[in-house]
Amino acid sequence: MTQRIVLVSPYALSVFGGVQEQVLAMSRELCRRGRDVLVISPDATDTHRYDTPATVRHFGRLVSLPANGSKAPLTLSPLASARAHRAVVDFAPDLIHFHEPFAPLLGWSTLRSRDSPHVATFHRSGTGPAYSLTRPLLRSLARHIDAAAAVSDQAATTIHEEVGIDSKVLFNGFETMRFVEMPRQRAEQVLLVCVGRLEERKGTRYAIDAVQAHNARGADQWRLVVIGDGPERAKLEALSANDDAIVFVGAADDATKRSWLRVADALIAPATRGESFGLVLLEAMASETVVVASDIPGYREAAGGHATLFEPANGVSLERALVTALAGESEAALMAARRHAERWSMVHLIDDYEALYELARSRFVEPR
Repeated sequence: MTQRIVLVSPYALSVFGGVQEQVLAMSRELCRRGRDVLVISPDATDTHRYDTPATVRHFGRLVSLPANGSKAPLTLSPLASARAHRAVVDFAPDLIHFHEPFAPLLGWSTLRSRDSPHVATFHRSGTGPAYSLTRPLLRSLARHIDAAAAVSDQAATTIHEEVGIDSKVLFNGFETMRFVEMPRQRAEQVLLVCVGRLEERKGTRYAIDAVQAHNARGADQWRLVVIGDGPERAKLEALSANDDAIVFVGAADDATKRSWLRVADALIAPATRGESFGLVLLEAMASETVVVASDIPGYREAAGGHATLFEPANGVSLERALVTALAGESEAALMAARRHAERWSMVHLIDDYEALYELARSRFVEPR
């Protein structure tokens, strides 16, 4: 059984993101199982103490590059990649697990090495220049992967069509019990939350449109809390026009996010595209909170019939969906959604990854 595991995140833990959250959650569960875990991440200036017993090391200067409609917080330093590889070699792992292994550049020196078995998890769905312009390089790097997983059917299709990698679909997991650690509370005024990076594709503007349109009619007033930060924040704050019903709290750590989900009447997930899997929907369901989400493939797949869906990029459709979802809330429906979310327990996911780790070990042939 693998005892010493390296988890490589090409994206900085200092910037909120789904991949980063997944890496930290996996590190906690692996440590609970007695594994010795090293997490590698960009941003050498990061001095934050993360909620994990794993050892966390940071390398390289942080840059932000466009990627799949978002901004990827990574490093382009070959020196950082080499230093990260030396840290991995010193750790002497039994296995190295790369998340988004083709994202430059931190993990590439380690990926090219063949000192231990390599497992890769692919999160991205959808094609683009990142694949079409670098396909020969990526196919070369792919030869160093012993076993692969993808977080959704769309992500699996993307990596197969673009690079030729066959992967096992292992949806993202999360620690479900952490989302009911805090008391469930509801205020008299309806409280809605949006969680995610503030960028155009996340569609936060449509949540603002829906809340303002509803409140303008003078009916029961809604309050919207926007959790996250990003390049669209100034535009979104201007759009809200200093409306007291719309509050921007900035980027939040995991505990703060969980506390907001526990007191919210509903989560709004208004992304318009680019979501391979809607983990935030499941987190809200685990928090016993109503979910209203845009009808895009990644969200539809995660919802499993337990969310109210609306037409993407349509504030009117979103407002109608919120009215319907809030009026239809029931304890039975909330508990059914919570049971649905528990299918994505991190415990179950790591069980599956342990099997994938063993497959990688069986395929690994150390160079002579």
